[in-house]
Amino acid sequence: MVTVVNSKADVLKASQALAVNLNAAKGLQEVMRTNLGPRGTLKMLVGGAGQIKITKDGVVLLSEMQIQHPTASMIARAATAQDEMTGDGTTSSVMFIGELMKLAEQCLAEGLHPRLIAEGFDLAREDAIKFLDEFKVPVPNALNDREKLVCVARTSLRTKIAPSLADPMAEVAVDAVRCIKRVDQPLDLNMVEVLHMKNKLTTDTRLIKGLVLDHGARHPDMPKRLENCYILTCNVSLEYEKSEVNAGFFYSSAEQRDRLADSERRFTDEKVKKIIEFKNKVCTDENKKSFVLINQKGIDPPSLEMLARAGIIALRRAKRRNMERLPLAVGGSAVNSVEELVEEDLGHADLVYEQALEDDKFTFIEGVKNPFSCTVMIQGSTEHSIAQMKDAIKDGLRAVQNTIEDEALVPGAGAFEVAAHVRLEEFKKTVEGKARLGVELFGKALLTVPKTLLENSGVDMQEKLIKVVAERESKGTPVGVSVATGDPIDPTIEGIWDNYIVKKQMLGLAPVLAQQLLLVDEVIRAGKSAQGG
Repeated sequence: MVTVVNSKADVLKASQALAVNLNAAKGLQEVMRTNLGPRGTLKMLVGGAGQIKITKDGVVLLSEMQIQHPTASMIARAATAQDEMTGDGTTSSVMFIGELMKLAEQCLAEGLHPRLIAEGFDLAREDAIKFLDEFKVPVPNALNDREKLVCVARTSLRTKIAPSLADPMAEVAVDAVRCIKRVDQPLDLNMVEVLHMKNKLTTDTRLIKGLVLDHGARHPDMPKRLENCYILTCNVSLEYEKSEVNAGFFYSSAEQRDRLADSERRFTDEKVKKIIEFKNKVCTDENKKSFVLINQKGIDPPSLEMLARAGIIALRRAKRRNMERLPLAVGGSAVNSVEELVEEDLGHADLVYEQALEDDKFTFIEGVKNPFSCTVMIQGSTEHSIAQMKDAIKDGLRAVQNTIEDEALVPGAGAFEVAAHVRLEEFKKTVEGKARLGVELFGKALLTVPKTLLENSGVDMQEKLIKVVAERESKGTPVGVSVATGDPIDPTIEGIWDNYIVKKQMLGLAPVLAQQLLLVDEVIRAGKSAQGG
């Protein structure tokens, strides 16, 4: 027999290949299961050099864990793609894929062909997405409905951090997004700067409607605090520059050398003098204004000395991203030249001050009018608590952004999954042939979310789940599970909301991957070549 496969390759045929894929999906599901929901437990990841990360955020786990198994890493990549698109729903996706595979295993053992199950999954997915559009609750003009936005952010954050932290952080996330939203322009979350300071407690994390720069003035004589400030944002080099081409100069006397050095220095000094003249023109004794200069390029020591004498706070080498944020936060515009400066180029802030923390310095720009950029200042005593807060804040911001863009929400606490399960139980009666089994499996697999929520709450899962499903069948209103008691609740009254796009993405992504894995009947793993030794 002639074989086209390398003789050293591992080949897994039909049932073996399926078993490998099923085990990978179930294994990953087992790992993620305990993290789901506000009552989920935490995972502690320890790096090779002893770095510690404590988290229950699905995407952090999947991206930080080293997954060796090819099928498991494929599922992990699909789930992290879900997070990149929508910012949430990673754990749910992994759970759903695992449950679809687990339920399909039984039917496959009885001799049902995987293609028929896949057809059933397709029918069920289309009906579930159709049902999702009927089930969602429209939120027109979501930006002005602060209460709803806080509820969404709170639901998302409580699954990542403790409720005592999640509730104030939800308000921070909502206020940050409402601050940066401009009329008729897409939302750019990069305009929210997330900075951290290693001091105080995580509960001291706050939103600053202004900007915090992660460096301070570079001259000891500069003022540390100014009030009622004009702010000039510029991208001008205020340091001695060498000529661009390698040029050699020959002098016949020391005087000539001094004159050349003076003329080179004068070029930079002229620019600094123009800024100081402009400052003296706009900051008079009558208006009691002070002046702050924030430059993207460098400022050399002689220039800093001149600016310090003029009572100007000057910051050099600001991040490019901050140069975009500054005009949005304080007003004015960023300038590339010091020629013809006018007052319209200047921004305004009530207070600019510097705060030192060990070797680090932070410059706070506060009291700005109509800011379209802001800073979330995360504080915490340990590295891992700061990292956890950073991940959580990003998810909270995405949840609020999704709500504003979708203008719709879905009742949370597993309500959609329970409702879709009940709907598919009815829908399967209209499906003929063996594909009906695929629809039935899909409906049962959806229950994995409420099931796991109950399991992680430590209540009797079977009894409570039957109660919740029966409630939905009898009332027809959204019914979720309470993580405190396990009893049926109305999530719309409790203020538990999920993002529409997250559910839609999960329904579009998970079943397709599960189908592909079910239809794999041969796994060929490349062998080592003979030359490799």
